[in-house]
Amino acid sequence: MKVVVSQDNTGAVRRVPMGLASRQALIAYIFLFPAFIYFTVFFFVPIVIEFWSSLHSDDTGNAFVWFDNYVKAFEDQRSINSFVLTLVFAISVTILSMVFGLFLALLLNQSFRGRTILRTILLIPYMTSAVIVGLMWRNILDPLVGILNKVLIAVGLPTQDWLSNYKEALWALVGITVWQAMGYNMVLFLAGLQGIPTLYQEAAKIDGANAWGRFRHITIPLLAPTTLFVSIISVISSLQAFAQAFIITNGGPAESTRFYVFHVFNVAFSEGKFAYASALTFLMFLAILVLTFIQLRVNRNGVEY
Repeated sequence: MKVVVSQDNTGAVRRVPMGLASRQALIAYIFLFPAFIYFTVFFFVPIVIEFWSSLHSDDTGNAFVWFDNYVKAFEDQRSINSFVLTLVFAISVTILSMVFGLFLALLLNQSFRGRTILRTILLIPYMTSAVIVGLMWRNILDPLVGILNKVLIAVGLPTQDWLSNYKEALWALVGITVWQAMGYNMVLFLAGLQGIPTLYQEAAKIDGANAWGRFRHITIPLLAPTTLFVSIISVISSLQAFAQAFIITNGGPAESTRFYVFHVFNVAFSEGKFAYASALTFLMFLAILVLTFIQLRVNRNGVEY
């Protein structure tokens, strides 16, 4: 039996057996220590360095300027526009990917032949690299040689400037992102649906509830924890969107797809303003924290466990 050493009131040293709970806690801390080192080195330390960098100037020899970069961010119209644009994109993607993901989950939660294969097919876009997805859709939506416009011509419909029209480019990226994300949301909703006891549905049927009534009063309330989780991760990932703008539209046309992270990337590596870019990044970090907190507070009373 493992023991620990302690002293009594007289100062005498004695050996005390280590309890099972203490041994389990010690083993847990040992296994968690590498992960703690990893997160410290690659997450927490970079955040501190980034914040320290944001307090310096890019224009006056890296001088310490306190929060001037943050004030500049709130006065920079391009930064404000890119954040608003990204927020619209994130809200649109979150709502649409959740709606389609839930619809697919309800459909594929039924028992029929081939549903496992269909689930796998729908999950493939999410498992595919964002770079590959971007290149594929850039070729599909190309206004001159894209296959989608060729299909429109074949059926007698007018072609569209999917990526070169500033009114359509953002929504094209929304559609691409929803297509890629809805399979993952489908899997999460499927897990939530399969965690709902069937006795609730059976009792509702006995009471005469129709399919819509069961969905509204049983499925939706009991899916609230899953819905909250999906909404949070979808908002966070959409606010950090970069590959779509970088690969498909390069932020255009007329900066209509200049997402916030893409804007920060250009500020840092095209304009060489690393301190200002650090301030912009830290502001996004704070915005994500605030939005996540709001989502948790708004849904606190509606989540049932």
